[in-house]
Amino acid sequence: MSNNILKDITILYEDQDCLVINKPAGLMVHPDGRAEGPFLTDWIIEHYPSTKNVGEGMRGQKGEELDRSGIVHRLDRETSGAMIIAKNQDAHSFLKKQFQDRLVHKKYLVFVWGEVKEEFGTINRPIGRSGRDFRKYSAQRGARGEMKDAETYWTKISDVETMIDGVNQKFTLLEAEPRTGRTHQIRVHFNAVNHPVVSDLLYAPKKPLVLGFDRIALHSVYIKFFTIQGNEVEVKAPLPDDFKNAIKSLGIESLKTL
Repeated sequence: MSNNILKDITILYEDQDCLVINKPAGLMVHPDGRAEGPFLTDWIIEHYPSTKNVGEGMRGQKGEELDRSGIVHRLDRETSGAMIIAKNQDAHSFLKKQFQDRLVHKKYLVFVWGEVKEEFGTINRPIGRSGRDFRKYSAQRGARGEMKDAETYWTKISDVETMIDGVNQKFTLLEAEPRTGRTHQIRVHFNAVNHPVVSDLLYAPKKPLVLGFDRIALHSVYIKFFTIQGNEVEVKAPLPDDFKNAIKSLGIESLKTL
């Protein structure tokens, strides 16, 4: 992957202790000992070198120390949008506790397959490892290992119909609010209720790439948290081009919940 993707990172908020960036889709947050960079941590170290040892230690498959400079939480490689980065250890600990106490409020925009009939709802299903694929997680029968509680609130923004390869298909644009922070949570939860995320080749491999998305149709659009000084911060991440184009082409006139 080209280092040019690092140039697409923009800062949405910044103070003396932390910043919120708009992560582009396709950028992995930190090394895992397997994937090639660049990584978001490369950008962080370049622009904020004092964060090099901020955060929690992590090691790769061979025991090598991996860099997680300032990373408090993460987004999947293909997910875009708002993400908090800590500048110092005090801020990292403070923000980490907010996530653990479920005080950080996050909202995502997501296109899913099918018509979601209700206007709002909650998916409350524990998540474990997939029994079939080590890369995946599951909120269905056959999941293995520790089952961790997971809760996702959602609100319908719009349901639409469009022709895909000569067949009329239904899709729904939702605002999802994960109240827990499990890996792949939104993707796993909507897959479990038979509304997989659009263009998610891991959880819906038999479905085609549609609506102009060549990546998972998931964007972290809003985040709210408190600073060490006690100030409440709300940040909105602008829509990437693929979301803008899909919303326009489908004739969705307003994002009423944002």
